[in-house]
Amino acid sequence: MRPPKVEDQALLDGLMAVLRAKGYEGSSLNELAGSSGLQKASLYHRFPGGKKEITLAVLHYVHEWIRKYIYERLTDQSLSPAERLGDVIQSIHSLYQGGEKSCILKALSMDSSVELFREEIKESMQRWIDGFTALGVDYGFTRDAAQEKAFQVLIAIQGSLIVSKGLGSTAPFVAAVEAIEKMYREV
Repeated sequence: MRPPKVEDQALLDGLMAVLRAKGYEGSSLNELAGSSGLQKASLYHRFPGGKKEITLAVLHYVHEWIRKYIYERLTDQSLSPAERLGDVIQSIHSLYQGGEKSCILKALSMDSSVELFREEIKESMQRWIDGFTALGVDYGFTRDAAQEKAFQVLIAIQGSLIVSKGLGSTAPFVAAVEAIEKMYREV
């Protein structure tokens, strides 16, 4: 009897959970297989390149999520800047479960894996910055000021996730998100 097929979304969610928690170096193939719902042999069949290919697949998924839920929403000219910001703030809350989840980009930037995945991490972060820069321009900031705000958004989110994890409280994340909203809405 054939084992049940694991849906792509469930597979990626499980793999990402391990990589978020342990980073590239700290994640074992046994843990990745266990989290994916696949046997180790099936995981190898799906990802013959092993842990590196798995991580690249997760990073591709993250990049596409950022494109769809951050960049495209922030640049959607059919909505007002305020509507776009509200939409993206909700997506950010959802992605990080209100500050309870860490960021996969941070996890993969913290060990020697940063060299393996630098371009993918950079591309995802740049997409985030580009979206918030476009939003800032639409709010009336100069391009330079908008880009500076976009960098501050990324720093605030990433930093607040680290502080929230360290303190065992989501309050720093919630405060950072509120500060981001205020930064754009008080033009």
